[in-house]
This record gives sequence, C-alpha cells and structure tokens, in this order.
Amino acid sequence: MKKKKNEMLTEVELEFMNELWALGEGTVRDVLEKLPDDRNLAYTSAATILRILEAKEFVTSRKSGKSHIYTPTLAKDVYQARSLKDLSAKLFDDTPASLVAALVNDEGISEEALGQIRALVDRRLKNDSG
Repeated sequence: MKKKKNEMLTEVELEFMNELWALGEGTVRDVLEKLPDDRNLAYTSAATILRILEAKEFVTSRKSGKSHIYTPTLAKDVYQARSLKDLSAKLFDDTPASLVAALVNDEGISEEALGQIRALVDRRLKNDSG
C-alpha cells in the first residue's frame, strides 16, 4: 500500500528519523544505541518503527548479513520545510507572519535569537530585491 508523500511523522517516528539523519544510515541497533537510556525500547518495537518508516517511504533498507541497514530517503531540511508549511496551514491560517509573530512574541526568546531572525529577514529581502 503506497502512502501519501506529504505525510507527517509521528513523534516516535521523528525521533528515529532524527537519529538516522545524524547517522546517515544505520541498523535497528545503531538507532537504539543513539536513543536516551531511559527510552527502554525493545528491539522488536524499534524494528517495527523502522519498517513503518520504510512503508511510508521515509527510509529505504538494504540487507547486510542478518541486518537491515536503513537510509533516509528525505533530507532533514526538506522535512523541516514541509513541517513548517503544515504547521502554518493548520495553526496559523496559512499566514507565515502569524507563525513568526508567535515566535518573536515568546517571552523566552533571547535578544540574540531575535537579532538572528532580523538578520535572516534582512538578508532574504536584500537577495529578493537585489
């Protein structure tokens, strides 16, 4: 059964993808070793999650001895962009300015972070008009 290409990851799937993105590729054991010690996830559960990610076409696998080696098919930045579009559409009425306003109005954001955001916006405006 083919899944939709624009599907979003569940929290645990994203946790696994983050480890695979960091590793580049890996076996079930490789991913399990990267998870926090308190995760206590069974090998079979981890294997199931990776098979689901393969069914959703977020990873491919190849056999190496008795193990499967999983490789992401989607770059992290591509998924980040897709997730932001999804968030913007669902929570911010598809108005990116509302999303950014929520971010910059957060009391916890530092002046340094605000300066970085300003620099990014300035650079984008300069490049688009230049």
